[in-house]
Amino acid sequence: MHASVKTVSFLGISTIEIDVQLQMLNGLPSFTIVGLPDKTVAESRERIRACLFSMGISLPSKRITVNLAPADVQKEGSHYDLPIALALLVAMGIIPQEEVDNVVALGELSLDGSIAKVLGVLPAAIFAKSSNKVLICPQECGQEAAWAGDNVILAPASVLELVNHFNGTQILPRVTIQNTENTIRQMSCGCLSDIKGQIVAKRALEVAAAGAHNMLMLGPPGVGKSLLASRIPSILPPITPQEALEVTMIHSLAGQVNNVGLIVDRPYRAPHHSASLPALVGGGANAKPGEISLAHRGVLFLDELPEFSRAALEALRQPLETGDITISRANNHVTYPARIQLIAAMNPCRCGYLGNPQKECTRAPRCGEEYMRKISGPLLDRIDIFVDVPDVTVADFAQDKSSIETSCDVRKRVIQAREIQAERYKNLSFSTNAEADGHELEKYLTDGAKEILYRCIDKAKISARGYYRIVKLARTLADIAGADSIDKLQISEALGYRRM
Repeated sequence: MHASVKTVSFLGISTIEIDVQLQMLNGLPSFTIVGLPDKTVAESRERIRACLFSMGISLPSKRITVNLAPADVQKEGSHYDLPIALALLVAMGIIPQEEVDNVVALGELSLDGSIAKVLGVLPAAIFAKSSNKVLICPQECGQEAAWAGDNVILAPASVLELVNHFNGTQILPRVTIQNTENTIRQMSCGCLSDIKGQIVAKRALEVAAAGAHNMLMLGPPGVGKSLLASRIPSILPPITPQEALEVTMIHSLAGQVNNVGLIVDRPYRAPHHSASLPALVGGGANAKPGEISLAHRGVLFLDELPEFSRAALEALRQPLETGDITISRANNHVTYPARIQLIAAMNPCRCGYLGNPQKECTRAPRCGEEYMRKISGPLLDRIDIFVDVPDVTVADFAQDKSSIETSCDVRKRVIQAREIQAERYKNLSFSTNAEADGHELEKYLTDGAKEILYRCIDKAKISARGYYRIVKLARTLADIAGADSIDKLQISEALGYRRM
């Protein structure tokens, strides 16, 4: 048997098209798979043999060679089972050849002949649609594949159903989306009105959401940093259909889609600081996406930022700059999209009370300097907003909740600002100020704003990256205010959020 494998890329995600053909060679009865397979692929011969036996089909007493070409591409996973079985059935004359000439198939075979679910069905379905091919996938993955669009999808529960369909004794219905409301909700978050006080931090959170800017909150324990971060999904704009498709594809490859539909909320990922480098970046035997990619088009929240390993934090530098991340392994080089908004929180020092006169740190200021030194300068330079979150006062606790602005009110302003940005960048590949080219935004600076900005740049010795990030942040502040140009007020507030 010969099977050629063509690797293609869609939206930065690799998928595989399998074109199956088969040759029967005279010799001893055996079943051999060649072409750099891993253990799972090599074991597929036993799964296929048992599957066919359960249907009353015995393999011919000839040598069967399965060549997964090109041989220099590593083959991993169990999704090759179904196409190899189809090729065998065609060679044995059980299925007509023309029935599988224009087919993309993937699925794991069980010993009883049923077809088990596999990862990455949605990317495969999108590729099949773009190539005008029929997709055959496990029944359990049918609803996931249906979101790719109006293409022919067959989702049999077993190989026997598929054989009967091709021979005309049973008709498999085309898979369609059964319920457009049947979608995955990532989380249910509270409202900003639940948080008393912290007016400055809430304003910074609104600005960060409006322009997709990265943000770092500094404050002692228990002041509400994590609570503030957990409320940001409640003020983010709704996800677009194209973004929802991208996010669902990544989660499909990671095996985190329950086959009920698209992910319609922006992702919010909050890994613990003990998370390893592969857990954040991605990797493993199959180079699966990590937390950074799973937060694509959403928020990655890192609490206790200095407690993360140095290697894990440095791995953030590439996606924060380019919007994607490359996983390089001996047998795999995979690039996943990672257009994330980083929201981080940390204490001012290890004990958390640096600068607090009632609970002053005994090793101040050295304790705070050592703690902050755990975060590299290049990473801090990629953060747009630094905000201090102070202790909540008695007056804050006495505040009437009905007088506090709700997430709904803030979200309206965020959506209006995002709509202005979408119109500004409608002919470009991005839609937020955080992704924009700072050079192009300098033209919006008034003479007064330039004077203030240049004076601060010269005094604080801010880097070129920091300079353009200030300009982009000021552009977001102007969008929230509905202003066409960036004046002194916006540039002064943007400078106030910058760590000098």
